[in-house]
This record gives sequence, structure tokens and C-alpha cells, in this order.
Amino acid sequence: MNIFKRLRVRYILHRHAITHTLWQSVEDNLSLLQALSPVEKAHLRELSTLFLYEKNFVAAQGFQLTDAICVSIAAQACLPVLRLGFNCLSGWNEVIVYPEAFRVSRDSVDTAGIVHQQEQILAGESWTRGPLIVSWAEVERDRLESHAGRNVVIHEIAHKLDALNGSTNGFPPLHPAMSISEWSDALNAAYQHLVQRLEHHHHTSINAYAATSPAEFFAVISEYFFCAPEILKTHFADVYQQLQLYYQQNPLLRQ
Repeated sequence: MNIFKRLRVRYILHRHAITHTLWQSVEDNLSLLQALSPVEKAHLRELSTLFLYEKNFVAAQGFQLTDAICVSIAAQACLPVLRLGFNCLSGWNEVIVYPEAFRVSRDSVDTAGIVHQQEQILAGESWTRGPLIVSWAEVERDRLESHAGRNVVIHEIAHKLDALNGSTNGFPPLHPAMSISEWSDALNAAYQHLVQRLEHHHHTSINAYAATSPAEFFAVISEYFFCAPEILKTHFADVYQQLQLYYQQNPLLRQ
């Protein structure tokens, strides 16, 4: 970071800091953050301050945004980049918050080349160079049921990180010291194992939505890595190790 960027960051952190009372209130209501060390919490608060300054929060369908809602979303969005740095969240500037799950219409083309319009109800969505979109009702549900390994904000941020190499394919830009082959082997084996279990109608310990595509697999296992690390480590130890290397965090130690 050059001197001008450092000065700008210092200015933002000084002039637009999240108040202690507001931050403490959000932290107390997010079990996901309570196991962080004091140093990690302080750094996350700084990243969240930058997030709030750089991103434009937009309320959809008449929803009423509050400072606490914005800070809560910012803190969860910044947790995955606690060690990666705020630059990983650059290239987009809007966060759209719906009150509930939202409906979208998409065109799809079948094997015969016929276009069909499909409607989906989503809890969140992430566009490569566009906004981060979440349902506040889903964010709140994740907060109350953190043991389930769900977190829509982390899920969509994982898509943002995945897209940093130009496409969402479950293969984010790895650190120089990481092995591409070890990443591919670990995640591909786990993905295929999950797909096969579902094809044979067997129980899976990971949300079945992860089998939708390699991109969704990466997003879902990122949710488990931060919210239910013991489940991910128990069933996919090699995957946990790769995410530990990528995110440069070890949530199990915090527990």
C-alpha cells in the first residue's frame, strides 16, 4: 500500500469510525465474532469501517435500513477477508438489502435451444462486478442458527472472492505458496463424493446445495468453514486444510 492509500485509510478510520457502542452491540449479537481474539476484533472493526465507507447500502421493497443492520452485514462480509485484505472486496460498490427472500426471473436455454423463463426465490445473490444482494430475514436466521453452518453473507462474499480470477468456478486466486494441484484434488474429490451420495439418495452432512456446481460448493464449504468448522473438518479434512491455507484462518482454534 503506497503512502497516499495509507493516508486515505487512516482518514476514513479516524473520521468514519464505527462507534464503540454500536460495534459492541453488533458483536454481542453475532456469535460468529465472539471467539475472535481482541486483535482480530479490532482489525475486523477497521475492515467493517472501510466496507461501510466504500459500499453504498440500498434498501429494497421499502425495507428500513439501520446502522446496526449495515454494520452487522459489513462485519460478516469482512470476516472472510480478515487476513486477505480489503482489496479483495474491490471492484463493486453496492449492497442491496431485501426484507425477505426475493424473487428473480431468468432466461435459460434447454438442449434444443429453446429459451425458457424461470423464476427463483433467493436468499442472496452476488454479481461478478455488480452488487451484493441479501435478504435481511435470512441474515437474521443465520445469526440465530449459526450451528447449522449457514451464512448467506459469507456465501455471497465467497462468490465475490471466487470471481477475482474472472469467473466463478470454485477456484479463487490462490496464494503463491499454495499448491494448485492439492487444492484441485481436495475440492474435486469432496465435490464428487457429495454428488455421488446425493445420486444414491444417501444422507449428507453438508448442505446438498453444494452439489449444484463447483462454484456453489466453494461458497457452501466457506459457510461451514466459518460457521460450523467441526463439521467440515470431520467430513472433509483435506478441504478444511485448503480453506485454512486460503483464508489464513483456523476457526476451530477459536472454539
